[in-house]
Amino acid sequence: MSGRVIVVGSVNVDLVAYGERLPSPGETLTGATFSRHHGGKGANQAVAAARLGATTAFVGALGDDDFGADARAALVAEGIDVGGLATAPEATGVALILVDARGENLISVASGANAAVTADLVRTGLARLRPASGDVVLVGHEIPTAAALVALSLGRAADATTILNPAPAGGIDRSTFGLAAVLTPNRGELVTIAAEDARRVGRGAGSGGEPEALARTLLDANSEGPGVGQAVVVTLGAAGALVLRHAREAVDVPAMAVRAIDTVGAGDAFNGALAAGLAAGLDLETATGRAVAAAAVSTTRAGAREGMPTTAELERFLAAG
Repeated sequence: MSGRVIVVGSVNVDLVAYGERLPSPGETLTGATFSRHHGGKGANQAVAAARLGATTAFVGALGDDDFGADARAALVAEGIDVGGLATAPEATGVALILVDARGENLISVASGANAAVTADLVRTGLARLRPASGDVVLVGHEIPTAAALVALSLGRAADATTILNPAPAGGIDRSTFGLAAVLTPNRGELVTIAAEDARRVGRGAGSGGEPEALARTLLDANSEGPGVGQAVVVTLGAAGALVLRHAREAVDVPAMAVRAIDTVGAGDAFNGALAAGLAAGLDLETATGRAVAAAAVSTTRAGAREGMPTTAELERFLAAG
């Protein structure tokens, strides 16, 4: 029997401008096209997991406004349990996103209600859901660090598999990432976390800044973890992902080539799919392979959620490869 995916994280509305290129600092560009999408890393990850068949619940906060009402309805439509999605006095979070013709993007987020996700709110939400062994608690960092830390701590105490997606990476130290069975940084986030950890403990950050060396400095600090055993899964964009565990060989998980239209949400598709795979009982390497494929599929359509595959779509993509 599969476990649940419980996401603790952010909900945003994405306001997106698509143009030929990204502006330089101080530059104004015209001619872009505009669209509005549902977003927020946490909500996107919940949608990704739900579309792949995982029983999914969400803990977070929205504003008491039209954006919030629409965002809540969109999650409900995906079959996600939103009983832990509170209403805060602040406005619903908004992400301002610029995307160029190659699918590269720049994002600025007005956190709004996401900044009102407190440790107590998380405790209340998880008390209602009662995570257990077999469940996966997926925690994002677009909410306050204190709230993320409580989510990881409670997930670990319940013997659930905990995943920390450290985006953004600022302010995450070993007291936080040490509670995650799986840490899922991209290359830039890994550099930030390893450098901060090195500064705190007074050592070098790793040889040459390579993902494997940097990840191993974090694993050496926390050699034991719950669930799948502590691991760092570094996402590498079009190059796939790298799976590292303490005292084991690194596993390279390549990605299939696709024509990327919009990379916004690819990391969220990866994290949601990884959580769904682990909740279904897959081993970490197999779940990572499916997550890499889901992320690739997600880049082939515009919008953070629009390209996130269903189980049938993912299976067709894997079969074609």
